[in-house]
Amino acid sequence: MDARFLGIAQLVDTPSVAVVVDVMRAFTVAAWAFAQGAEKIVLAESLDEALALKGRHPDWVALKDGPPAPGFDTVNSPGLLRSLDLGGRTVVQKTTAGTVGALAVKEASLVLCASFVVAGATARLLRQRKFADVTFVVTGEDGQADEDLACAQYIAMRATGAGTDAAEFLRRAGESRAAAELAEGVRQGVHPDDVALCLELDRFPFAMVATLEDSLMVLRRYAVPSPTVEASI
Repeated sequence: MDARFLGIAQLVDTPSVAVVVDVMRAFTVAAWAFAQGAEKIVLAESLDEALALKGRHPDWVALKDGPPAPGFDTVNSPGLLRSLDLGGRTVVQKTTAGTVGALAVKEASLVLCASFVVAGATARLLRQRKFADVTFVVTGEDGQADEDLACAQYIAMRATGAGTDAAEFLRRAGESRAAAELAEGVRQGVHPDDVALCLELDRFPFAMVATLEDSLMVLRRYAVPSPTVEASI
């Protein structure tokens, strides 16, 4: 597998297969939303669009980066989201980097959204499909966010079947600027457990696939059989 790692601004052509990585915190939050029962996640292009969707669908759950705001139900924090019952609900998510990255590659034939909590399942899916070329979109800090790059590199290595120790990649993420800002309270809308939750490797057994549905970019969980399950089929 030929892997390339690009920031959002570096995306000149639409890739065939894109893995959009946002560790702290968009796609850790998305995974937790599915774990809490959400049916799907609509990735909004703007705060105004998120509020408009919420207005048309009052039962949907809208969340955003930063502090709480009128019209939004919660914020982009895994520590806060894990206490919500989202059974059967639709979530509308708008964040600074992750949702922007996913929308930037919405025309790709396959868009996966990833973080450490779904790294293993994402890598298994890439390995099973045997893609020749995969573009990893490093969403944070104009493509320089080390937590996102570390996660992308780790997934790429696992997808090629190379044995690799996750410790160094998790260390880089834990020492990143984003981790420090979350831990020190520089960012708003933060739970004290957010950094630790973002660094939980393979917490969930599913990947997350985003597709265009009626002009909206919709993220859904995607079950990926483990090698032991595959062997028994």
